[in-house]
Amino acid sequence: MASGRLPFKGDTSAAIFDGILHKAPVGLVRLNSEVPAELEHIVNRALEKDRELRYQHASEMRAELQRLKRDTDSGRSAVISAAEEELEPEAVSPAATKPSSGRQKAVTSARQQAATEKPVKLPWKMIVPVAAVIVAIVAGGLYWRSTKVHALTEKDTIVLADFANTTGDAIFDDTLKQALATQLAQSPFLNILSDQRVSETLRMMGRSPGDRITMDTAREICQRTASTAVLAGSIGNLGSQYVLGLNAVNCASGDSLAREEEQTARKEDVLNTLGKAATSLRGKLGESLATIQKFDTPVEQATTSSLEALKAYSLGDREQATTGSATAIPFLKHAIELDPNFAAAYASLATSYGNLGETDLAAENAQKAFDLRGRVTEQEKFDISSRYYWTVLGDLEQEQHVYRVWEQTYPRNAIPHNDSGVNLRIFGDYAGALAEHQEAVRLDPDFGTAHLNVADDFLSLNRPDEAKQVAQRAQGRWPDSVGPPEVLYRVAFLGNDTKGMEAQLTTSSGKSGQEALLGRHSYTNAYYGQLKGSRELSRRAVEVERSANLKEGVAVEQAVEALTEAEFGNSEIARQAASAALVFSTGKIARTFVSLAFARSGDAIRSQSLSDELNKRFPSDTLLQRYWLPTIRGAIELVRKNPAGALQALQAASYELGSNGNMYSAYVRGQAYLMAHQGKEAATEFQKLLDHRTIVVNSPWGALAHLGLARAYVLSGDTEKARAAYQDFLALWKDADSDIPIFKEAKDEYAKLK
Repeated sequence: MASGRLPFKGDTSAAIFDGILHKAPVGLVRLNSEVPAELEHIVNRALEKDRELRYQHASEMRAELQRLKRDTDSGRSAVISAAEEELEPEAVSPAATKPSSGRQKAVTSARQQAATEKPVKLPWKMIVPVAAVIVAIVAGGLYWRSTKVHALTEKDTIVLADFANTTGDAIFDDTLKQALATQLAQSPFLNILSDQRVSETLRMMGRSPGDRITMDTAREICQRTASTAVLAGSIGNLGSQYVLGLNAVNCASGDSLAREEEQTARKEDVLNTLGKAATSLRGKLGESLATIQKFDTPVEQATTSSLEALKAYSLGDREQATTGSATAIPFLKHAIELDPNFAAAYASLATSYGNLGETDLAAENAQKAFDLRGRVTEQEKFDISSRYYWTVLGDLEQEQHVYRVWEQTYPRNAIPHNDSGVNLRIFGDYAGALAEHQEAVRLDPDFGTAHLNVADDFLSLNRPDEAKQVAQRAQGRWPDSVGPPEVLYRVAFLGNDTKGMEAQLTTSSGKSGQEALLGRHSYTNAYYGQLKGSRELSRRAVEVERSANLKEGVAVEQAVEALTEAEFGNSEIARQAASAALVFSTGKIARTFVSLAFARSGDAIRSQSLSDELNKRFPSDTLLQRYWLPTIRGAIELVRKNPAGALQALQAASYELGSNGNMYSAYVRGQAYLMAHQGKEAATEFQKLLDHRTIVVNSPWGALAHLGLARAYVLSGDTEKARAAYQDFLALWKDADSDIPIFKEAKDEYAKLK
C-alpha cells in the first residue's frame, strides 16, 4: 500500500520463495520519500523473517499505528484544506458540492491509476489514517479467522492427499504421506479419515481404491464424506535444498486454514523436517500446546529412519487396505529386512498373520513389536501392548486394562472400544459388549468390523431382527467382505431358514475368507447328523486354506472335525484327524481342540501330554487357564471313569456363557453327571445349552444336548420327559447318516422306552 509494489518479486514460485526466505525487501523510504521512518519500521517488523521478532499479536501493530496516527493528527487538517483548494470552483456543479462527491472522484482516479499497473505514491499524511483503518480491519479479521475459522474442532475430519513430489525421486512417493499420517495419528485432537473410508469413497466415485489422491480428488472425497479439510503435502527442490510444504484447506471453500514450510539440505533429514512441520501445523489447526508436547514422538522414531523401509511399509499398508493381508505380508517383511528395528512394521505383520489365522507367526511378530515399543508413538504403544497381551500372552485382563487407558487417552479412537467389546463378549457380558461396539460405530461410522460386532451382539442377546438389519446394511456397504454373510447365515440357521443359509453360502463363494462360511456350514451338517456332508465341506474349507498356505487354518479345521467325530462315537477316525492336524501347526487353538479330541475319543495319555504342554507354554492365557484346560482335564477324567474328578476339574471353568467355546464345558459337565448317575444335575447342564441357542448356535453338541437331556431324564425316572427329549433329537436327525454310532445308540434307547 505504501509503495505500490510487492515486497518480493520473481518469475517463478521458487524465485518468490527464495526472496521470502532469504532476501530483504527494498526500504519504503527509497520507494516513496514521503513515508515516515516509523511506518517503515512497522512494515519491516511485519515482514521480519524471524517469527519471534515479528508482531506476536495484532494489538501490538495496532498500538504502534495508533501512536503514529496520533503524532500526525496535528497536520491532517492542513493537508485536507490544501486538497480542497486544489478543486477549481468552476469544475464543481451545485449538485456535487457534498464532500462525498470529491472523495468518490479521488477513489475513481486512484482505481484508474492502479489499472495502469504503475506504482501509486500517496502522500504519507494520507497513508497513515488509511493504513490504520485497513490494518485494524485486517488485523481484526485475522484474529477472528484464527479463532473461528482456521482452528478445527474435535468433530472435524481431515482427508490426507498424496504428496506432490517434484523432486524426481520416487522414494518420496507414498513414504511421506505414511510418515505424516503416523505423526498426526498420535494427536488426540485431530481426526484423519480412515483408509477404509477413502477406499470406499473412491469406489463410489468409480475409481480404483489404489488411485492416487490428488488435491482435487481429496477435495471431492472430503465433500462426499462430510469432512472439513484436506491436508496436502509437497516436496520439491530449491537449489540444493529440499522444500517441504503442508497446506490444510477447507474442502468446501478452498480457503487455506494453515500452512507450514520447511527446508533441509540433506535427503536423510527429510523425515525429521517433515515431523517438525507436522508438529507446528497441529498447533495452527487448533490443538492445544499441552497435548502437542505430550504426544510428539519424532517421526523417525515412530517409524524408521530408512526411507526405503518406510516405502516398503507404506506399500504394505496400502495392500492391507485395498487387497488384504496376504498381499501385504511380502512388503512388510521387506520393510523389516531393511530396518530390523521397525516396530510398527512388526505390529502390522502380526495383524496380517492374525487376520489369516496364523497365530504362531502373529505371536512371533507381536512379541518383536512389543520388545521395540519404545520406538513408537503413544497411540501405537497402546495398539502394540494390547496385541501382545492378546496374541502372545492371552492375558485378557491386562489387555482390557490397556483398552481402558487407551479410551481415556484417545477418547475419539474407535479401536479400543471395539476390541474391549470383543473381550466382554468372551466374558459373557453381551450387553456391555453391545454398548462398546455401538460406541465404536458412533466414533467411526466406517469401521466395518464394529458394525459386524454390533450385529453379533444383537444375535447373542436373542435380538435376531436387529442383528439381521445391521448385517444387511453392512453387506450393502462392504459387498466384498464375508463377514456380513457369516452373520446372516447364523441368523438364518437360528430361524430354521435353509434357503437363507444357502443364499449366504452362494454370496460368499469365491471371496477371500470363504473358508469360514464353509466351516460354518460343515458344522450345520453335523448338527443335523449329516456327517458325510460335513466331512466334504470341511475338506473343501481345508483345500481353500491350504491353497492360501494357511497352515494354522488347516490345522484348526481338522482339529474341530476330529472333535465332532469323537462326540459322534467315531473314535478311530477322530484320532486320525487329530494326528493329522498336529502335522500342520503347533498353534494354541489347534492343539487345544486336538487335546479335546484325543480325550473324547478315549486317548487320555496324548490328551494329557498336549494339555501339559499348553499349560507350560501359556501360563498367563486367560481362556486357556480358566476355560479350556479345566474342560480338557474334565474330559480326561471321564476317560479314566472318574466323574467326581471330572466335576472337580470343571469347577474351574469360567466364562461358560461367553462367546468362546459355545458352552462346550457345560456339555462335558453334563456327561460327567450322567456317568455319576446324577440325572437331575445332568439335565440342568444340557438344558443350559438348549436355553442359549444364540450362543451355542450350530455347534454339534447343541443337537447332542437333546440326547443328553433324554438320558438324564431316564436316570431321573421321568419317562415322559425322556421320551419327548428323544423325539426332539430324532426329529433333528431325521435325515442323519444311519451309520453314526451315537445315532444308533439313541434309536435303540428310544425303542426300549416304547
